[in-house]
Amino acid sequence: MTEREPEVFVICPTGSIAKGEAKAFSLSRIGDNGEARPFPIVIIHTAAGGFVGYVNSCPHDGKWLNIGSGQFFNAEQTRLRCGRHGATFEIETGLCNAGACEGQSLQPIALAVIDGDICLCGVALVEDIGFPFDDLDETMEIMIHPD
Repeated sequence: MTEREPEVFVICPTGSIAKGEAKAFSLSRIGDNGEARPFPIVIIHTAAGGFVGYVNSCPHDGKWLNIGSGQFFNAEQTRLRCGRHGATFEIETGLCNAGACEGQSLQPIALAVIDGDICLCGVALVEDIGFPFDDLDETMEIMIHPD
């Protein structure tokens, strides 16, 4: 049996997310059936200087955390907050401590910092297999957003 290398995908340079800030990314992952599925994520540069990431989806109803205002945090910047119903989550663990999904957690994603880049690990992305176009016009922009 051959050991496979883990999937690693560069998301962005570490310097592109300021300490104490969060940034959303819309990716496309390969589902179990081989088809592309939306994969929205959020990466947080913690006040302590580390990076954590979650699927950008509230466990209560599946909406983006930053829906509406575009903000990820509560007013004090001490918790992640769902823009739809106001549930709050611990930044370091993703555990909901108040709101409709109290006791549930955001789905974590595996991150690694490699050569100054924040990388997503262990997820097969459509971006890894290239674009399905023969002639990619440089004016084309491909953006994938969840339903």
